[in-house]
Amino acid sequence: MTYDDLRRGRHSAPNQTYYVTIVTAGRLRHFVDFDIARAAIIEMRRLSDHRILDSFAWVLMPDHLHWLFQLLESQDLATAVKTFKARSARTISRKLGRRGALWQPGYYDHAVRRDEDLLAIARYIVANPLRAGLVDSLGSYPLWDAIWL
Repeated sequence: MTYDDLRRGRHSAPNQTYYVTIVTAGRLRHFVDFDIARAAIIEMRRLSDHRILDSFAWVLMPDHLHWLFQLLESQDLATAVKTFKARSARTISRKLGRRGALWQPGYYDHAVRRDEDLLAIARYIVANPLRAGLVDSLGSYPLWDAIWL
């Protein structure tokens, strides 16, 4: 799917909840390094601290991020994702001592409808390491969080 395909039909609304997937450039497995993963997590939390979004659940896989969050008043989805990608890329590229893109252009998003169960979506998100066969128990995977679990 091309970047333009990802953008087609995208609509952003303040206070909307989104399920977003962001993938590393070349699907490089940067986040097997705990220090690099922590840098991405810190940037995710910074968006919450700056009142751009409320984070509900996330899991950082070796080469991508699944994230469930609600945009806050007057915030825009594209700007929130762009801010996260830019800040995390700057920090992580410095740690890796490299140049070039950290993330693929674009991202996958799903605007969560009112009738969808946020807890079920959060469980699905954090269970990704189990489904991928990375661990046998979610407790063995350190790179996730959910406000309900």
